[in-house]
Amino acid sequence: MSEDTLSTIFAALADPTRRKILALLASGEKSVSELAEPFDISLPAISRHLRVLERAGLIERRREAQWRILRLDAGPLKEASDYIAAYRRFWEASFDRLDEYLRELQEREDKHESG
Repeated sequence: MSEDTLSTIFAALADPTRRKILALLASGEKSVSELAEPFDISLPAISRHLRVLERAGLIERRREAQWRILRLDAGPLKEASDYIAAYRRFWEASFDRLDEYLRELQEREDKHESG
């Protein structure tokens, strides 16, 4: 995955409305009007959010008669998660080192108090 693709995904996820749209689509396919229903914004504004999500590869669109049906494509989310996982490993290792250091301090303190 290129850095530009990752930037596009994270930019799409940066907006709370778009994250809520993805959460709605996680439960299954929805029409544009079904997605717009819980929001207090215009249909054109919803369409702009959908275009951003589609450009990031997070949703797929198809036509069914006069309806535009959308579904979640979680593949890019996995790629973003994999990117973040490297940093999670960094923090876990840092916390492990901190835990070990604190244990050593506690052992020194226990020896000092008993000695």
